[in-house]
Amino acid sequence: MTTSDKLTQYVLPTYGRFPIEPSHGKGTELWDVGGKRYLDFCTGIAVCALGHANPRMLGALQDQASKLMHCSNLYHIPQQAELAELITEQCIKIPGKMFFSNSGAEANDGMIKLARRYGHHRPNAHNENRFEILTFNQSFHGRTIGAMSATGQEKIQDRFQPLLPGFRHLPYNDVQALEKAIGERTVAILLEPIQGEGGINAASSEFLSAVAHLCDKHDLLFMIDEVQCGFGRMGHLMGWRAFHESLKPDAISWAKGMGGGFPIGGFWVSDRKMKGEEESLSSVLGPGSHGSTYGGNPLACAVSNTVISEIIEQNLCDNVVDRSQQIHKEIESWNHPLVDEIRGEGLLLGIGLNRGGIPLKEGEMASIKLCNALAEKGLLVPPAGADTIRLLPPLNVSAEHVSEALAILKETLDELSK
Repeated sequence: MTTSDKLTQYVLPTYGRFPIEPSHGKGTELWDVGGKRYLDFCTGIAVCALGHANPRMLGALQDQASKLMHCSNLYHIPQQAELAELITEQCIKIPGKMFFSNSGAEANDGMIKLARRYGHHRPNAHNENRFEILTFNQSFHGRTIGAMSATGQEKIQDRFQPLLPGFRHLPYNDVQALEKAIGERTVAILLEPIQGEGGINAASSEFLSAVAHLCDKHDLLFMIDEVQCGFGRMGHLMGWRAFHESLKPDAISWAKGMGGGFPIGGFWVSDRKMKGEEESLSSVLGPGSHGSTYGGNPLACAVSNTVISEIIEQNLCDNVVDRSQQIHKEIESWNHPLVDEIRGEGLLLGIGLNRGGIPLKEGEMASIKLCNALAEKGLLVPPAGADTIRLLPPLNVSAEHVSEALAILKETLDELSK
């Protein structure tokens, strides 16, 4: 029985899988069980920040696994403390505190709980608890019931109703709509600096400034989802700084590249004082208010610490900026009839396709057709909606591998355009 047959027989059919069976990888390269080589510009959807089989990451994993993989959060975990310090002091550079989870959806659920508890602690003028969180159309915050309720995509929520109440989805980058939506029960605004799953849509600097202003004016929490764009993917350790360096969020979530392929997520909460109080925002979630059995275990934290340290010490943000410029310059020089635009920042890039120029069968999506055609030629990329593909190579991808990938992309586009 083949792997495909076993998946069909024993695994829930929740994924539309491409016909590729990976075997092993090294750096940006990946091989399937038949020995075919690919350039991996998917990287587990922005997960393998250092590529495959990174020696330093493997060393940290093997060393920690030989000592202690897991213990309860009932005890003091040195690796967890060290990782929290690294993220707070060297990445965010704003005083605050961390909570560690296992995924991005869990991290976003944690921020939702923070907002709900904040709304109880700071009710409105009528002494009513505030609970409403404003999010945006085409957003994606995860697939738990809470994170899915925050997500502004009907296809994600299809036939899972009733969802968790207390969310409103608004037009992205629309300040006027945001101002009108804020009501007496509103407690927070949650957004992605770049909407990854929603098609690679970037927030404008003006919009982020307006969000920060409105949060301050109405005593709302400003919560940023950096699950896909954080830790160097956008050429900055913190993704929002690619658009607005002076922002001071109240809470930030991460996962994906945070562990370089090892499961870990987390969210950070600011130590700022709540208005008119001596208590800090980070005190809102106290003992017993939140938890995770596996979150922040020694093995996950040791690996994440190594991944983030490597990104910092090797100045990989500079490489991200250089390779991003290389990609933009090359694709723009083609002036290709099938490419409408390049969206995004750093190495979180979306190529918008001219669907009218690609012959499609009924029900076929341009992005999926292109992804399949690229895979046949040895380039792995993920879709982002019906008419966008993403380029998500490792942060340490070389100029040579970028050139090779772009040559495959152009050749494939040329063939499709005929």
